[in-house]
Amino acid sequence: MTEYGRGQGPEPWHPADPYGDQGWGQQAGHGQAAYGGQGSYDPQQAYGGDWDTGQQGYGYGQDPGYGQDPGYGQQSYGGQQQGQGGWDNGQGGQPPYGVDPADPYGTGQHAAYNGEEPDYYNTPGAYPPPEPPGHRRPQDPGTGWDAGPDQGEEAFFNGGGDDEDDYDEGRGGRRGRGGKKPKKRRSGCACLVLTVIFAAGVGGVGYFGYQFYQDRFGAAPDYAGSGNGEQITVVIPKGSGGYTIGQKLKDAGVVQSVDAFVAAQSADPKGKSIQDGAYVMEKQMSASSAVDLLLSPTSHANLTIPEGWRNAKVYELIDKKLKISKGSTAKVAKKDYKDLGLPDWALDHRSVKDPLEGFLYPSSYAAAKGMKPEEVLKDMVARANDKYERIDLEGEAEKLHLDNPWQVLTVASLVQAEGKTHDDFRKMAEVVYNRLKTSNTETNQLLQFDSTFNYLKGQSNINIGESEINSNKDPYNTYTRKGLPPGPIGNPGDVALAATLNPTSNGWLYFVATDGMHKTEFAKTNAEFEKLKEKFNASQVN
Repeated sequence: MTEYGRGQGPEPWHPADPYGDQGWGQQAGHGQAAYGGQGSYDPQQAYGGDWDTGQQGYGYGQDPGYGQDPGYGQQSYGGQQQGQGGWDNGQGGQPPYGVDPADPYGTGQHAAYNGEEPDYYNTPGAYPPPEPPGHRRPQDPGTGWDAGPDQGEEAFFNGGGDDEDDYDEGRGGRRGRGGKKPKKRRSGCACLVLTVIFAAGVGGVGYFGYQFYQDRFGAAPDYAGSGNGEQITVVIPKGSGGYTIGQKLKDAGVVQSVDAFVAAQSADPKGKSIQDGAYVMEKQMSASSAVDLLLSPTSHANLTIPEGWRNAKVYELIDKKLKISKGSTAKVAKKDYKDLGLPDWALDHRSVKDPLEGFLYPSSYAAAKGMKPEEVLKDMVARANDKYERIDLEGEAEKLHLDNPWQVLTVASLVQAEGKTHDDFRKMAEVVYNRLKTSNTETNQLLQFDSTFNYLKGQSNINIGESEINSNKDPYNTYTRKGLPPGPIGNPGDVALAATLNPTSNGWLYFVATDGMHKTEFAKTNAEFEKLKEKFNASQVN
């Protein structure tokens, strides 16, 4: 045991032998001036006792500075300390006598033996402070290669970071045993958040991947069976394709998916022949069952308007299809005709009995219980407008020497009413135009059509007495009023419209239904006309 420690310790550090490879005996003798020519510092004189030239121990908190070292020049040594007979491993020692020899006046600064000297260990580019032999570490080759996670990653996953620095500063730099930092327990929040995010990502990718697979390769959702017994009316618009029809059925709850319906329609050889209109379906039907029902006449909830029908008859049919009281549709037409979509050129004509006449276009329309009359009427008017725009009634009126498209439509209704076959229509149109001419001296611009008189009477009679017809002065009676009637007398179809725009030019001026029903014959002169009348009278007797 040494005088200043509890056991024999290693040799004290010497500036000429910073790594302890040489003993004191090879450097300077006891009491000799070994420090730059300055007087030797004899520890025995300061603390009393004998010194061992081989092993010595200094109990200073900080090593005294030495004036000049042959190996290093002038330096001031501090920070190396020895306690308990060996080098300090991290725990600070205290001067054994209460006064630090390096700072005898308590100034907190290290004094040097030769005044102020530079600190070669604490300047940029200086050598690292020497370490005792037992604590030396191999030098870092400085390859710059980082084998582990960076500080940010290590701090995040291991709980390091600013909180550890705060711990050192707040506790006065205190560490645990062996100079190690106390480990902090981890709450696991960061790992939990990452796990949740990762799980959500995997779940999202899986869900959308499944949906993508189902959309591209999986079977479309479909109900089973022919329905649940709950009926519903579905209206298929004109010109609808498979996807449009499927969407209508899906929205109504008839089929489960559009793709299932399209697939079933494509698989049926007659699937493309599904027509527009109203259909009575059932909810939750399989796609194939829905296609079968759409192709069956029993599901149709349509009304079909034949060519030449008058509006009065159409109104009655709508009432019947919608299962509403008789006369309901006629009241709506009379009251709200301006709100049903008529074009401007069809409004405000004098003495017109029904402004919608000629606009309930002959076709098939959706009409089922639960629908409103105005809904059906708007559909009809819209269909007529579309047709009249496509054939350009306004432009054709000028070519035919008529005042407006309203008159063209009126002529077409007369052609439809008087012609018995499609072959008659063009000749009938020529008769109308020839009789309207101011040069007509045969009839003096009188049309003399029984159809106009029957219209004002609301009848269809071929045997009309001359006294009755000649005594009626109604604007629709073409026996007593020159020119065209105030408006159409029915709803002409495609063929009658085409004939009106393209009449014959053979000079026809007269016609007679010689059999009273199906056969119409034409004449150019009054004499020919009288012969046709006799033929008609003979057919009535038989």
